[in-house]
Amino acid sequence: MKKTLKMAVAASVLTVPAMAANLENPLYLPSSGELYSKTGAGVMYKVTDSTPVNELKGHAGATEFPIWRVSEDLGYGITDRLAIRGSFAYTQADDINRKGLNHGRAGLIYRALEFNDGTVLDVYADTHLGGVNKMRGAYIPVTRTLGYFQYDNYSNGRWGADVGVRFGKTWSKLTTSAFVEVLKTFGSDNNVIDVSALGALMPMPGLLPDEISVDLKSTTEINAGLNAFYQLTDRWSFGGGFKYNHHADNGVKSLATEINPAAKPVVAPLLAGLSDMNDGFDEYIVSLSVANQLTDTVQVALYGEYTFDTAHDNSQNGSDVKAEVGVRLNLAF
Repeated sequence: MKKTLKMAVAASVLTVPAMAANLENPLYLPSSGELYSKTGAGVMYKVTDSTPVNELKGHAGATEFPIWRVSEDLGYGITDRLAIRGSFAYTQADDINRKGLNHGRAGLIYRALEFNDGTVLDVYADTHLGGVNKMRGAYIPVTRTLGYFQYDNYSNGRWGADVGVRFGKTWSKLTTSAFVEVLKTFGSDNNVIDVSALGALMPMPGLLPDEISVDLKSTTEINAGLNAFYQLTDRWSFGGGFKYNHHADNGVKSLATEINPAAKPVVAPLLAGLSDMNDGFDEYIVSLSVANQLTDTVQVALYGEYTFDTAHDNSQNGSDVKAEVGVRLNLAF
């Protein structure tokens, strides 16, 4: 009787579904056949800095709120060590009439090394999806030789490639990790710039079309970060991280649109001045999160981020304050 009872208890334990791997863990990798989704929704508060271009726009020290942010990360385990994944993010900032896809990538991640002491090393390569949408905006002249861009969306209009490495270790309930990646974008003319205001300054009307495209240079950018994660109980976990993003200066190679030769003496100095747009910026992002595993397949996380940054003179992305809070819904199947 006692033996039968013990066997029944053991069988019942074995038939209880195992807890899914924690999707908030920075070293999470889906197992073979596992599909996951991480859907985020947040709101950002921003106060712009006083770069010369923001001064020129009359936007220095301005408050932008609310800035709505939506993100989606999803992936599928091809094997226990190889997964396909993608991530996308959309931002809408009504105060500056700017909205659109601000992040997009899709690719593969592979667990190259895994040791019994909890140490792992992952390598990955992703396609940069900045070329899905054209970069759109308007050139606003202040004088015939001085002006600024008013961006309509967040796309850089360029395709590219990300390659990176992620490594870390788990000690019982604590996991630490780090990553380094390089992004190479490829120059293109996938952009539309409204120059109707510049055309009004021409010696004769009609010398410029209302919209033009330019050939942008390729860029090289670097991202790196550190993460810590603590699994307090089966249901509750906490995370923190630091991330560095280097956004390179953009540059114009040439005009991609045919224009009236009579307009070239006016346009040529502008293009020369945009060879190096001096619009790069660096971000230093601190993040915290707390997550609750509602069921074996459903998890909800609250997160907060604060960004410190330094911006070049022509960057419109610098800030004195940039803070975001939001929620993530994580699903694993």
